[in-house]
Amino acid sequence: MRRVAAASSIGTTIEFYDFFIYGTAAALVFPTVFFPDVDEVTGTIASFATFAVAFFARPVGAILFGHFGDVIGRKRTLVWTLLIMGVATVLIGLLPGYESGAFGMFDGGIGIWAPILLVILRFLQGFAVGGEWAGATLLTAEYAPPGKRGMYAMFPQLGPAFAFFLSSLTFLIASVTVGTASDAFINYGWRIPFILSMVLVLVGLWVRLAVAETPVFREAQAKRAAAPVASTAKLPFLDAVKYQWKEILIAGGALASLFSLFYMGTAFLTSYATNADHMGLSRNFVLTSGMIAAIFFGLSTAVSAVYSDRIGRRRVIMVSVIAAVPWVLVLFPILETGGELAFLVGLIGTLLIFGIAYGPAGALLPELFQSRYRYTGAGMGYNLGGILGGAIPPLIAAPLIAGPGSIWVGVMLAVLSSVSVLCTYLIVETKDKVMKDEAPVDALIAEEMP
Repeated sequence: MRRVAAASSIGTTIEFYDFFIYGTAAALVFPTVFFPDVDEVTGTIASFATFAVAFFARPVGAILFGHFGDVIGRKRTLVWTLLIMGVATVLIGLLPGYESGAFGMFDGGIGIWAPILLVILRFLQGFAVGGEWAGATLLTAEYAPPGKRGMYAMFPQLGPAFAFFLSSLTFLIASVTVGTASDAFINYGWRIPFILSMVLVLVGLWVRLAVAETPVFREAQAKRAAAPVASTAKLPFLDAVKYQWKEILIAGGALASLFSLFYMGTAFLTSYATNADHMGLSRNFVLTSGMIAAIFFGLSTAVSAVYSDRIGRRRVIMVSVIAAVPWVLVLFPILETGGELAFLVGLIGTLLIFGIAYGPAGALLPELFQSRYRYTGAGMGYNLGGILGGAIPPLIAAPLIAGPGSIWVGVMLAVLSSVSVLCTYLIVETKDKVMKDEAPVDALIAEEMP
């Protein structure tokens, strides 16, 4: 279990580190590097549009990697998600800008190809993350002993907290080393965190390859081997949609609030705080604040995950989504008071509430779905929430702040959180579910199984 916990936690840390450094760069430098010919508001919108591309790629990754995860195994699939994410991230770090080169090459930039290639690589990042999360949580959930699934599923859920801390730290080091306003930071300083991710990927592969396949999947393999007639391959995606489409929609709606809190907090608020027209805070302070908030985020994730074994996943998540409604309405008024303390309080509060829901989610989603399409179903529900809460709000927030005012960003987020309250209410408690292979031996029964 220690090896499984380490493999799942390190894997998600690396995947989300790669994912988050993009969000940080999108807030700090991408408008200048890849969209230099537009005004500041349009550049920010365009930058976050490339950020959002990954969320629409995530369901594609969830379906494809979910299929292989349900057919050939959790472990082998997770190795591929890690490799794809690592290669895409390093290539972003080497990508020349619209008008600027990279490490002495393409001094005049590569023009329109820069944002086009950026979008392609961002799609690959989202594609890999779409297959990563469900597999990592299944790795722990299907190994965990009865009554401790929430605690063990906590380990992959801690990955984003570690990753946000590391991404903020590496950007802070690059910023302090070459200066936040210097040409060196624009030309190559921001690239260093992307390129360094390859070291983390190699470590993650070493750990992940040392873990055996989960007992539940091995049980399913043994059943298929013993009953060849019943083992006719079916598409997990079609089974998940056919038999448990309600659970996919409800899970996506329940997670919309936590995604909106997290990606608004980790990506959009970084842009908002460093913008001279809004808060005008230094990049170094904002990055340091991200590291502090990541600690609170990790603690709330761990406590809520463990506590969900006692009182249930549904109750713990409900606390988060209900608390989110009033919080997002006061968030921007707090930020508009100005100053470093206001930003720090706003960021910590946002990630703290997010962590309360995120901890139990690692056990909840695998518990919702049958083993024969568990990887696919959990990934689809999770990434549907990512589109609703992670892709759309940052895109809408910039024009709302530039137009009607920041209070309407809070209203938008409150509406999303209200939807999550309703969906969480509809979830059936799963903490006492036994994780096993439910696939019937008889092929005819398999056709009729609800």
